[in-house]
Amino acid sequence: MLEDLTTAVSTPASWPAAYPQGYAVVDVETTGLARDDRIISAAVYRLDARGEVEDHWYTMVNPERDPGPVWIHGLTSEMLQDAPLFRDVADEFAARLDGRVLVAHNAVFDWQMIAREYARAEREAPVRQRLCTIALSKQLGLPLPNHKLETLAAHFGVVQRRAHHALDDARVLAEAFRPSLRAAAAGGVRLPLHECRPLTEWNDRPAARIGQQAGYGGHRPSSWRPSRKRPACPYPNPGRYEPGQRLKQGMRVAFSGDTSVERELLEDRATEAGLHVATSLSRLTSLLVTNDPDSGTSKVVKARQYGTPIVDEAAFGQLLGDVEPATEG
Repeated sequence: MLEDLTTAVSTPASWPAAYPQGYAVVDVETTGLARDDRIISAAVYRLDARGEVEDHWYTMVNPERDPGPVWIHGLTSEMLQDAPLFRDVADEFAARLDGRVLVAHNAVFDWQMIAREYARAEREAPVRQRLCTIALSKQLGLPLPNHKLETLAAHFGVVQRRAHHALDDARVLAEAFRPSLRAAAAGGVRLPLHECRPLTEWNDRPAARIGQQAGYGGHRPSSWRPSRKRPACPYPNPGRYEPGQRLKQGMRVAFSGDTSVERELLEDRATEAGLHVATSLSRLTSLLVTNDPDSGTSKVVKARQYGTPIVDEAAFGQLLGDVEPATEG
């Protein structure tokens, strides 16, 4: 059971009627960050409508390949050898998620990893909405120097015992989410909920069995969808993005550096929202998305020269939830 570290933010007498009826606070550890990486452990804390804990669950998962960065998550090939395959825990995992909002730190990453595993198993995860605690902390205006889980935890006095262990990370996040939810309810804050679109198919070439993969982060030729040419943006470019304002359809968006969500997925979401995804940066670019604004890449350097606004991946994901329609005529 979680400790009650939320006395500073008491439960409001009047709870917003539009808030969800339940949450599944999730953390997954994986073999890496690429589209063909696998889940090796998963944990879920189920919370009721007001953030009270109902139960929790944890499992290791045999990824059927090398476990990746053991120095981070601590799960070796030997530890995972006799763990169940994902398809063997899919029903139990689904029961924990069903009818609830998936809550995670950088939720789009956890959601995509889960969605891919279900697609591989020819199943569909029963998740319709997700909530990112990074976006929620920004919406609440929490005075955080950065958006790491450990920073959010420290803000609420939550002690982390085993970083990068799925069960402890889920516990820590649940403890930090409870006061965040109460603060949002007390202030009548609209929760940053985003739609989850399950994958319906997966194409994957056979991967090396666990213990036989030579290294971490190497090339493994697999794909969950065919590549395709993007359609031209139908809207005129309305100009630069103004910090603090909404994105507008037709804006030119460029990406630079590594992202926790695959670049193609971010570009797809931008295209679907009516934005123009640019492969290079020019004076016409409305916005640059990068998680490392001090990297010195050519796009970052040009953005500085041109005065192009820069946001990180989490902020961009939040902006995508409310894109202003293009001006008619």
